[in-house]
Amino acid sequence: MKFSELGLTKDLLTAIEKHGYVEATPIQEKTIPLTMAGKDVIGQAQTGTGKTAAFGLPILEMIDNENKDVQALVVSPTRELAIQTQEELFKLGRDKHVRVQAVFGGSDIRRQINGLKHGAQIVVGTPGRLIDHIRRGTINLSHVKTLVLDEADEMLNMGFLEDIESILKAVPDERQTLLFSATMPAAIKRIGVQFMTDPEHIQIAAKELTTDLVDQYYVRVRDFEKFDVLTRILDVQQPKLAIMFGRTKRRVDELTRGLTLRGFDVAGIHGDLTQQKRTQVLKQFKNREIRILVATDVAARGLDVSGVDYVYNFDIPQDSESYVHRIGRTGRAGAHGNSVTFVSNSEMDYLKDIEKLTKKRMQPLKPYTREEALAGRMNVAADSVADIVKSTSGVANSEQVDKLVEQYDAKDLAAALLGAVANVEQMDADFKLSHERPLPHKHGNFRGGRRGGGHRGGGDHRRGGGYRGNRGQRERRSYDRGSRNGSGDRSQRGHSGLHVANHVIL
Repeated sequence: MKFSELGLTKDLLTAIEKHGYVEATPIQEKTIPLTMAGKDVIGQAQTGTGKTAAFGLPILEMIDNENKDVQALVVSPTRELAIQTQEELFKLGRDKHVRVQAVFGGSDIRRQINGLKHGAQIVVGTPGRLIDHIRRGTINLSHVKTLVLDEADEMLNMGFLEDIESILKAVPDERQTLLFSATMPAAIKRIGVQFMTDPEHIQIAAKELTTDLVDQYYVRVRDFEKFDVLTRILDVQQPKLAIMFGRTKRRVDELTRGLTLRGFDVAGIHGDLTQQKRTQVLKQFKNREIRILVATDVAARGLDVSGVDYVYNFDIPQDSESYVHRIGRTGRAGAHGNSVTFVSNSEMDYLKDIEKLTKKRMQPLKPYTREEALAGRMNVAADSVADIVKSTSGVANSEQVDKLVEQYDAKDLAAALLGAVANVEQMDADFKLSHERPLPHKHGNFRGGRRGGGHRGGGDHRRGGGYRGNRGQRERRSYDRGSRNGSGDRSQRGHSGLHVANHVIL
């Protein structure tokens, strides 16, 4: 269905056309008419299906430009998603002159207060910072007509239940409520019963969420071997741009440190980083200044970077939907992508559940040898040597060059140059990851998988260049408590490295 068939005004249709949109996605086609009719909606859909426009377009359509009060409130789990949502709503509402303000932790609250004072008709915020504004009296939500809870399951997993309830009390009872969630656990359904009025339930089938453009591989490996196996895979596959997922913030920090030691261009993001640092890292990744971004599931939410050719699941996610979110970072816009998932014997049931959801079997990938990894590095280094020779041709007649030619065989000199460019000495840099608590056995009667295999896979090895997982075990996230603890993030309050046994239940 075309957007012109959805009853939107000319200003919005012009903005949609500028965005390059023509046809509505399934979630947009089903949500927009219901929202414009004033219905409460529960939408089950993953990131990347067009949810922001699905709720944003009808909200923008219904905004009263003469009224400078906050008329719509969007609650997002992370700063990145809040910023991205604010930017998209601003672009879509530019021709209609709608004012959109984002509020989130890790940023100067005074600037946000000034923005609210100047009039914001739509506010997009993270739970902790919204509560700060409510308590300070710097935001008036008494005129809100539409409330959106985006990525609701993530907000519950991150421990924002109390904040969400406080926000619900601050908005009028007579309102429209839109809830979006990738999964639909009992806690989400209870929100629909308690805080919504006869909501319409829209579900995008799993087959609409997966892509045939991603070649999916898995590696059977013991925990203490994972890091060495990973770096050899990276040496052979040589990703041009990759996202790697770790289960915890500690894991992300350690992977970033270890991969740097072994010569990879890498940076990590998670909730304990300052907003400035996270913005810097994401900018470097988008500009291809770093090749590998290591992230927790939640920190990577809302991240949309073109050209990602590999996704590495260093830690397999506990729920299958998170896997779909992760691999959706590659294989976009018609481009081909690859995913590699590391799995231990005790985690094979998680892999089988992922395959049931995606309706696609992952192919086994046999770990590479050190010799294969070395060859991968050398192939890339050989391409770089040609550039080095061109740029240093002016020193060919120097006395030092003549001495080296006399002293060493030409083959030895070439090997030394290749080795130096390839940073061969970094391949075996000593590094050990801390042990992470394994995922619980999924079905209680697990005796170890028998899936074997071992063909090589994962794309063209000669190429140059170079959340929501673990719900039951996830450490308490450190997002967005604003000025309450000084860092702008929710603190772990003594639970660093400690996993919480169960996620929040309403």
